[in-house]
Amino acid sequence: METRGAHPIPSSVMTSSAPSPQLRRARVGVALLFLTNGALFANILPRYPEIKSSLEMDATTYGIAIAAFPAGAMLAGLAAAAFIRRFGSAKVAVVGTILTSLGILAAGLAPSMLLFAVALLIGGASDSVTDVGQNAHSLRVQRGYGRSIINSFHAIWSVGAVLGGSMAAGAIAMGLPLGIHLTASAMIFCVVALIAYRLCLPGRDEQADEDAVADGPEIRDAVRRGLTPRTVFVMAALVLLAIAGCIVEDAGMSWATLYLSTLLDAPTVIAATGYIALVGAQFIGRILGDGFVDRFGQRAVARAGGVLVALGMGLALAFPSVAGTIIGFAVAGFGTATLIPAAFQAADELPGLRHGAGLTIVSWLLRLGFLLSPPFVGFIADNAGLRIGLLVVPVAGVVAIVCAGVLAGRERRA
Repeated sequence: METRGAHPIPSSVMTSSAPSPQLRRARVGVALLFLTNGALFANILPRYPEIKSSLEMDATTYGIAIAAFPAGAMLAGLAAAAFIRRFGSAKVAVVGTILTSLGILAAGLAPSMLLFAVALLIGGASDSVTDVGQNAHSLRVQRGYGRSIINSFHAIWSVGAVLGGSMAAGAIAMGLPLGIHLTASAMIFCVVALIAYRLCLPGRDEQADEDAVADGPEIRDAVRRGLTPRTVFVMAALVLLAIAGCIVEDAGMSWATLYLSTLLDAPTVIAATGYIALVGAQFIGRILGDGFVDRFGQRAVARAGGVLVALGMGLALAFPSVAGTIIGFAVAGFGTATLIPAAFQAADELPGLRHGAGLTIVSWLLRLGFLLSPPFVGFIADNAGLRIGLLVVPVAGVVAIVCAGVLAGRERRA
């Protein structure tokens, strides 16, 4: 699950020299890890309606079951720092990838709702550790480059999500059984992760790992020492901004295929494109996002993104059609492209907190959105219909517009 942030680069590591061949190989390795992380989970998402039907779950039960993935992420997220500092970020990312793939495979093969949820819980816990590990290693590589390259990894994650969703759509079109499809996906991306490990930087970089993430005791110390009332207010706004972004992403992951296939009668292959459209447009938004932020500032870009989310999905829900809904998800994905990275960067730069503490707090708390959104939407869907449940998306756009006020404007960035 993508919960990424970016760290400012200390002037002490800025350099104009070309990166070494080892650094270039490591950049490829990290990109492969991000690609794999995006693709693995996306392979099961378009097949959620099939699993829901085979396990005979109603919308509420389904929402609770799929919330197990972010629940596992919340349980394991703060433990990632200890693993990284003991074993190294690259090794943690690769082992986490393998465990995530096994959890997703087990979820696809689960014979009951309970085992489905348990498998997703394990997959989510492994995914959160992978996420922190690959970001820690990307920071090591970025320090060597002496310039920001982390947004390119975010874009590669979106490419992986599009790839995974397209693989699932292809498997559905060919009538490939779920078990065979997910076994093939797990084998392919585990091999890719092992290749990535061979390309990553050897050993550990303690300074990069320290900067990347904070553990529980460090967060408690940071809270006691650095949280003024103003900082608490800004932190809360940043958490809400990040949650708004993840609610939109979750709507695409958890409900787009189901909504298109059941309420709009789209063929299953076409229904799978709702999520693909969201992450594809998000990729484009991330490629363009740095230029927009440099020109207009984080605040203006985030507010514009919130407007796109509210209008895009608001109109799609007001005038439902297959094409309009797919376009609505795409517009919402484009609008959310910079929301979570902006919240992470602002949290990492909060005064009084060392790098890693604010970022870890926001990245951990934003998973509340992924945790609470599925059962909430499922409950509304069972009582008022999924179309009404998906109104959480335009509401999230409005929240983003309001909370973007705490982000930096163009003048401050300059």
